[in-house]
Amino acid sequence: MAESAKPPVELVKGINGLDKIVLRGTRSSSVEVYLYGGHVTSWKNDHGEELLFVSNKAIFKPPKAIRGGIPICFPQFGTQGSLEQHGFARNRFWSIDTDPPPFPANNTYKAFVDLILKPSDEDSKIWPHSYEFRLRISLTPGGDLILISRIRNTNADGKPFSFTFAYHTYFYVSDVSEVRVEGLETMDYLDNLKGNERFTEQGDALTFESEIFFCAVVWNPWDKKAKAMADFGDDEYKHMLCIEAAAIEKPITLKPGEEWKGSQEFCAVPSSYCSGQLDPQKVLHG
Repeated sequence: MAESAKPPVELVKGINGLDKIVLRGTRSSSVEVYLYGGHVTSWKNDHGEELLFVSNKAIFKPPKAIRGGIPICFPQFGTQGSLEQHGFARNRFWSIDTDPPPFPANNTYKAFVDLILKPSDEDSKIWPHSYEFRLRISLTPGGDLILISRIRNTNADGKPFSFTFAYHTYFYVSDVSEVRVEGLETMDYLDNLKGNERFTEQGDALTFESEIFFCAVVWNPWDKKAKAMADFGDDEYKHMLCIEAAAIEKPITLKPGEEWKGSQEFCAVPSSYCSGQLDPQKVLHG
């Protein structure tokens, strides 16, 4: 008897008994999302190859954030405020949103999940605002990964609030010294390692020989910082690179009732793509 097909969306137990959602696409593509942190920890392509990096020393135990995957930085990125580093969304338990407001039509996507985060009493003590953070995570039939965040100010006191945000994505790479990041040439950036001094990227691509931290954010801890992190292997910096869609330099301000939406879409381009020889937009969109 043939094995029955597994469902496109399934709630299962993950590491240390934490709840996780598995999204399954065509062939061997899949996504894994922990409710703890609303945290994507795995994205595999049609060949079952892992595209995200999670440290072998990652601690899947609250209140520690999971090292790797796609942590959600909200309502603060980094240490640019009075909250803990990268805010608290990445180490809170999210809920499955059973009645989300309408999203743009995506009737062809069977593998998706809607999550929601609302402030707890403890959160309200350190960040006294009321909000709804809705997150849709989708795996398309072609194996693309899409994250859509919608953050709404639900304050009843008429007060606006401001926040910074990032999808702190860790990509798996075979050798970071061989990686090039294109598309940032001529862009201004703030160098976190030089007191947020402003520079303009001069090269035709970014390459990596030391710790780097670019609103998109680019980061690799390199060797010394890797050894200083308890939840990160000493040599794992060679096999990861963070490239993050973010809203940092100019915080987002929402009045009561207003909503902000930010999204990112990942597509694994076939290895036949060679830098400068093909139009990336044609590769991605046909």
